[in-house]
Amino acid sequence: MDLESVKKYLEKGVGEGEDKNAATINGMPSRFFENFIMQGLHVDHIEKGRVLCSMKVPPRLLNAGNFLHGGATASLVDLVGSAVVFTYGASSSGVSVEISITYLDSAFVGEEIEIEAKALRVGKTVAVITVEIRKKKSGKIIAQGRHTKYLAPQSKM
Repeated sequence: MDLESVKKYLEKGVGEGEDKNAATINGMPSRFFENFIMQGLHVDHIEKGRVLCSMKVPPRLLNAGNFLHGGATASLVDLVGSAVVFTYGASSSGVSVEISITYLDSAFVGEEIEIEAKALRVGKTVAVITVEIRKKKSGKIIAQGRHTKYLAPQSKM
């Protein structure tokens, strides 16, 4: 792909020939992205330090190859991993310092997946969570993630 084509691919809705969807996209509610990713997610089990969820892969989360998009996978690692921090009674899940993901397999539309997040450590200022996404039917691992979060110290009043 030539450089101008790459530029056009990245600059959707910028400059001349503005994206006809811009008004719709810009009119989306705050925090729309979380709802877009997690719509249809079911919490199957929750306990201190562990959250287990499942969902059927919806068409909106597919990439050009028609399987679960890597960005959607990363968002599930972020969002479900962050939820584990709340199981410790925290009022905030903190901010992401690092997220790493190893992609091992694909998930296709309609396929049921499990997302299991476990705390490796939740301390005063740092939380480390591991997240595994797998095919619910076979248990085959789709992706493994590790999520490190900074937790702001809580002020005592």
